[in-house]
Amino acid sequence: MRSIKETELRDLAAAWLALSVAFALLFFRGAFQPGSATDFSLPFAILVCAITAGVAFLLHELAHKFTAQRFGYPAAFKADYNMLVLAVFSAMVGFLFAAPGAVYHPQTTERESGLIALAGPATNVALLAVFFPLYLFPGVVGVVGFLGVWINAFLAGFNMIPYGPLDGKKVWNWSKPVFVASFAVCGTLAAGAFLGFLP
Repeated sequence: MRSIKETELRDLAAAWLALSVAFALLFFRGAFQPGSATDFSLPFAILVCAITAGVAFLLHELAHKFTAQRFGYPAAFKADYNMLVLAVFSAMVGFLFAAPGAVYHPQTTERESGLIALAGPATNVALLAVFFPLYLFPGVVGVVGFLGVWINAFLAGFNMIPYGPLDGKKVWNWSKPVFVASFAVCGTLAAGAFLGFLP
């Protein structure tokens, strides 16, 4: 049954809030300085990042969870509270190290593991398509669109790196052709965001 228990809901909420604060401190830190040309307050910046970065991380993890459950496995997200604190403090000094936690489930076959892993980056690609039209609007809506596109492109590309515990490694172990096709899409989007071809 697809359900979220109270402890898991608490962990998801904590990760969402901490990452929203961390990204707000990273992306909008100049807006809080005296004499800033923008009128962004910290609460407003946190709200913008909750809609963009927070949703990107949240739905990425839930995609892993629900895919594992579809295969019949119990699965739950567990936050790493030490890493959440590190994310906020690292953002305060100008960089962000974000590893909010992970979805845990029993051992699966390589195919199931690959599909569960692929669900996360695939969700970020879908979210990128949702946020992209918002970029065409001026003002706050355009800012939300820009951050939504950039963050989801980054998450899709980064998580498809075939190394260690990242999603790409599990996809690589399952199917090289699927990995190559998926990495080509996610890597191109991430490179486009960093090089400025995407907003």
